[in-house]
Amino acid sequence: MDFKEKIRVIPDFPQPGIRFKDITTLLKEGPAYRAAIDTMVERLKDKKIDLIVGPEARGFVVGAPLAYALGAGFVPVRKAGKLPGETIETEYSLEYGKDKLAIHRDAIQPGQRVLVADDLLATGGTISATINLVRQLQGELVGAAFFIELTYLNGREKLQGIDVFSLVQY
Repeated sequence: MDFKEKIRVIPDFPQPGIRFKDITTLLKEGPAYRAAIDTMVERLKDKKIDLIVGPEARGFVVGAPLAYALGAGFVPVRKAGKLPGETIETEYSLEYGKDKLAIHRDAIQPGQRVLVADDLLATGGTISATINLVRQLQGELVGAAFFIELTYLNGREKLQGIDVFSLVQY
């Protein structure tokens, strides 16, 4: 399946000059969504993954079905203050400022095999912060998987030494 045909590109969103890659058009088409997840599962099935960690919110729509299909657990990463239990946090840079991500302190046991999953790899900031949380909890990072990779933003460079899989590249 040509997944690019299922992803809507919206010009000048959220600001002029940006060509936003909108996965909601892929998500709403059941067979395309299933095919995207199934394609990723096929690529990841031999990694012996214990947990999939996904940052909010679109990491949930990629990570949770991957976890289900692979028989792995799913761990959400949220913005600071959104998780009810004891958490650890990490700060990361945004285009205009900083933000924090959090994970439950007991979400990952040392040595568990963890895959990070999200909808998009752009500059790598959110994923680097998520990986930092996994490493703080001593998870064994086995890779990162994305629906889309914007190769021209060089996010993969921040993920040196990590096996990266992306379904579609722009």
